[in-house]
Formats: sequence, structure tokens, C-alpha cells
Amino acid sequence: MSEHTSSALPDIRKVIVLNAPIDKVWAAVATSEGIAAWFMPNTFQPLEDYQFTLDAGPYGIVPCQVTDLNPPHLLRFDWGKDWQLSFELKPMGEKTELTLTHSGWDANTVTEFDQPHTVIRGHMEQGWEKLQYALRDYVEA
Repeated sequence: MSEHTSSALPDIRKVIVLNAPIDKVWAAVATSEGIAAWFMPNTFQPLEDYQFTLDAGPYGIVPCQVTDLNPPHLLRFDWGKDWQLSFELKPMGEKTELTLTHSGWDANTVTEFDQPHTVIRGHMEQGWEKLQYALRDYVEA
């Protein structure tokens, strides 16, 4: 299959500058307590290859696995059967630039809860827009 007939959809990518030092932002995105405070209840531990779950409420408990860990700059994990989530942090003095990337979107794929990626991607794009404010409120408090 050539690249021109690919069914891949673009990644969701959010870049925000947070008024908090990198260690505080890292604690928000790479500890179980931090992730629960602004995102979802979870069983996360910051260990390479660690298998954990996110509690997605009405969508159930979602299996995840840490795939890349480089404190305090990068956390990447598989989310469910299709997606990958990454948090990339860059220090900017007393501030931190955070790049969130949600990848693994495919027009021909449905989620574990029988929703097409083409529909869920739009919901997730809006969700990440709201969640970045929840993260900002949490780390800048």
C-alpha cells in the first residue's frame, strides 16, 4: 500500500508553556498522583515497560504500557490497543514547554468500545483542549 492510500489520521498535538518548573510538570504527567489530579485515575508507575491502567469512566479500564521514559523530559506510553501518548518537556527557565502528542489514529479502525477513530479523534481533540487547562491549573496552583 502506498503512502497516498494510507488511512492514517493526523496526530493530536498540543504545545503549551506552563508557568511551573520542569520538575513540577514532570510530577504532574509522570506520577500516578499527578496523572489522577488532572487526567484519569490510574495505576501508573514511572518504570520502562510497566503495564498499568487508566480508568476512563464510562469507557472502562484501559490497559497501557510505558514505552519510553527519560525523566524529566519524555514519557511515552501505549494507550489501549491503538494509541500512543507522549509528554515531552523542555525547561524554559522557571517555565516548562510541554508537547502532548496523541498518535495512532486510523480512519479504518474502531476503538475497543466500537467507535470509529474518525469520530473519536474529534472528541479527543476537544478533550485535550480542555485537559490542557486542567493541567495548567494543577501545576500553576
